[in-house]
Amino acid sequence: MKFAIIAAGEGSRLAAEGIVEPKPLVRVQGEPLIDRLIRIFMKNQAEEIDVICNDRTSLVSRHLQQIQADGLQGQPVPLQFKVKSTPSSMHSFSELSPLLTGSPFVLTTVDTIFREEEFADYVAAFGRILCEGGDGLMGVTDYIDDEKPLYVGTDAGMRVTGFYDDRQPDSRYISGGIYGLAPSALDTLAGCMERGESRMRNFQRGLVRDGRQLNAYPFSKVLDIDHATDIQKAEAFLGQQSDRS
Repeated sequence: MKFAIIAAGEGSRLAAEGIVEPKPLVRVQGEPLIDRLIRIFMKNQAEEIDVICNDRTSLVSRHLQQIQADGLQGQPVPLQFKVKSTPSSMHSFSELSPLLTGSPFVLTTVDTIFREEEFADYVAAFGRILCEGGDGLMGVTDYIDDEKPLYVGTDAGMRVTGFYDDRQPDSRYISGGIYGLAPSALDTLAGCMERGESRMRNFQRGLVRDGRQLNAYPFSKVLDIDHATDIQKAEAFLGQQSDRS
């Protein structure tokens, strides 16, 4: 299974609040966000990790070059990355898509914070969904701390019924920005790009429109690092995980 990270955003809100590092290198519990994801993906038997970062600073690409050469914490990493600025996350996904063909993959953005043990269970559940002929497993949460959440409709069996900008009767959850997808999802992505659509929520709607069989997997919490205060929230959340382990 491949894993992919969208790390091409500018982190403008963090910069405006005095955070000088590019978002992928912002540290949570002393660990850069991008290193945390790579480490977790390697623990989940990643056969390849594909990353896109922007070309507005060389700090991130140099960091990734070092991981390619020296590994992470002494462990070799099967890392491939592209350096390109894009207008949206969906455009970044499109740039990564040639690296993702022919294999199921899990995609997320670089600032997505979740509990490691929940992610391991999610990856195992995604494998089962693929074996049953499903097209994807979307990470969702009922914890809402997002400025513009994408609500996810589900039926009694946790099959995804739709994606909405506003809460609907069947939308207990919101998208956590964790996408486990079969390779066929790239056809939907290509169609979205041809139609001039943008934003990942439009891609997710495209999956439903194209009849992809998607299930939802609930995480207790998924946090994003958009503001300086989110760093403290993430550290407190992950600290609770450490206290239990």
